[in-house]
Amino acid sequence: MRTPRIPLLDGRPAVPGGFPAKAFAGEVVPFRVVAFREGHDIVGVHVRLTDPRGDVSLHRLTPLNDGTDTWSVDIALDAQGPWTYRFEAFADDFATWAHAAEVKVAAGVDVPVMAAAGAQLLTRAAAEKDRPAAQRTLLRAHAKSLASGEAAVTTALSTDRDLARIFAERPLSSLHSVSAEQRLVVDRTAAGAAAWYEFFPRSEGAKRLKDGTVKSGTFRTAAKRLPGVAAMGFDVIYIVPVHPIGETNRKGRNNTLTTEPGDPGSPYAIGSADGGHDAIDPSLGTLADFRSFVRAAKKEGLEVAMDLALQASPDHPWVREHPEWFTTLPDGSIAYAENPPKKYQDIYPLNFDNDPAGIYAEMLRLVQHWVAQGVKIFRVDNPHTKPLQFWEWLIATVNAADPDVIFLAEAFTRPAVMRALAAVGFQQSYSYFTWRNTKAELEEFLSSVSHETSDYMRPNLFVNTHDILTEYLQFGGRAAYRIRACIAATAAPLWGVYAGYELFENVARPGSEENIDNEKYEFKFRDWDGAEERGESLAPLLRRLNALRREHPALRQLRNLSVHWSDDDQILVYSKHLDAAFTGTDADDTIIVVANVDPHSVRETTVHLDTTVWGVPAGEEFEVEDLLTGAVWTWADHNYVRLDAFVEPVHILKVRKRA
Repeated sequence: MRTPRIPLLDGRPAVPGGFPAKAFAGEVVPFRVVAFREGHDIVGVHVRLTDPRGDVSLHRLTPLNDGTDTWSVDIALDAQGPWTYRFEAFADDFATWAHAAEVKVAAGVDVPVMAAAGAQLLTRAAAEKDRPAAQRTLLRAHAKSLASGEAAVTTALSTDRDLARIFAERPLSSLHSVSAEQRLVVDRTAAGAAAWYEFFPRSEGAKRLKDGTVKSGTFRTAAKRLPGVAAMGFDVIYIVPVHPIGETNRKGRNNTLTTEPGDPGSPYAIGSADGGHDAIDPSLGTLADFRSFVRAAKKEGLEVAMDLALQASPDHPWVREHPEWFTTLPDGSIAYAENPPKKYQDIYPLNFDNDPAGIYAEMLRLVQHWVAQGVKIFRVDNPHTKPLQFWEWLIATVNAADPDVIFLAEAFTRPAVMRALAAVGFQQSYSYFTWRNTKAELEEFLSSVSHETSDYMRPNLFVNTHDILTEYLQFGGRAAYRIRACIAATAAPLWGVYAGYELFENVARPGSEENIDNEKYEFKFRDWDGAEERGESLAPLLRRLNALRREHPALRQLRNLSVHWSDDDQILVYSKHLDAAFTGTDADDTIIVVANVDPHSVRETTVHLDTTVWGVPAGEEFEVEDLLTGAVWTWADHNYVRLDAFVEPVHILKVRKRA
């Protein structure tokens, strides 16, 4: 039979399709299972964990007391590698007796019977040789006193806290039941908690020449931007493809089919006479220069993430050497890439079905090549346009050799596809966050990614990308940029920005959802330091947000978000709470975020908090400190707020202490 004596159902963490669940080193994971038995007898539940070293630990679950028979325990997983876990249920014989005795004796029902039953239980427990000797002696004494049958003695022992603690630590149990063993992979911390910054190396240090053309920046000049990125508190520097760019059908400015002399082309049109995916664009430098850039980033505390775009320009060596890797049309031409209505005439997509063995081997070689150059993070371009089984194989193969390698899925597509990519192995995922802007949209989105899919899908909340400039940012002004950054940086442990966000670059190409004069097709010239000196940069806020993420461990967790309420349909309220047991200190860490998501207004309303989430009884007062302004208020579960989108659109509040 599939059902054990005591049913164990809907255990979590769990992943559709039977793939391993995911966590990252330092993540606090809620283990939950539904467990019950017939009648009124009490059950107990454990989860048995085996870590990558083979060490086994047993953790007691507690009931949620919400009528769902769900049991839960939060556990911090600290060791990277493969874990296993299983749930174990049992009849809690002492707890069942203690509850029945307390109720029956108070009602004057079956008093001698309950005393005799208690004596039998304690005698049985005292006979267990693996209990401490002093404990066994105490249990025998209590059993002897129960033999008197006195109601007062029975009541005293059935409600004795010390006795209850003894049996909580080592239950007196029977009817043991065990669930199937499940797998869980714990990745390194950067897979689950990091701040990303995207930029184009060719723009950093680029110079406009007298003839109007531009001399590309190099890895050496791009390295000069690294201290500025590190100073804003980012952890990962993500660079777009740095390979040779094709000449055939090269795109001009704003994605036109007409190029002007000196137009650099899209870095996603990979491959030319200078080489393919394992080569460096000569205008950026050499492979040695690239390795030097990686070392310079590491010196600044940054890790380089590389774009992995598995496609080719018509000039790529693959086209000549392996034409079978592409789709040939009836007229003999090779099909170029499309994402209707967008067309990419400068790119040929790969056909993974013509020679899967050959393509798989080549893609693995490429990843291993860049890992050898010091790259351990790959942002994968459009993974949903390649077979799912390819990604399952590639990621598993790469991680078997080097579990530190991280893959981020850039897949803005249907939910089932995005979730499947995460399930088969991608450690991080782009998400719909970019297009979730209203209070209702954000409440649904944040609840979903924090609880529904958090066992396997880690959202990286990019506020913008080189391809995406939403209408919210186009028309929301500087307030919109502040609001989105505050939410992204506090709602999830992974977030990112594309260069130019701090300069409020919000002008779109007409009829599109991307920046005009897109950097993908030309060089960008930006005055980072001057903008900050003039007070025209968002860098100070980004710096503060990343500092808060380092200072507050609650902000480096995904599964601990709780949505609260407000009377205004534009005021979003949520909290992130972490118990002291997991903060590394003797205090809890609780952050409340209250955001006016309408960038065009001033809002006044009442927010309503479920303060029991962080252990404060309803109606009890406590202090909060605004971590952006330093203001301190006394709050309770219902509080007035006023948020001016043009001045102070967001409160990030630390629950400081009881008033």
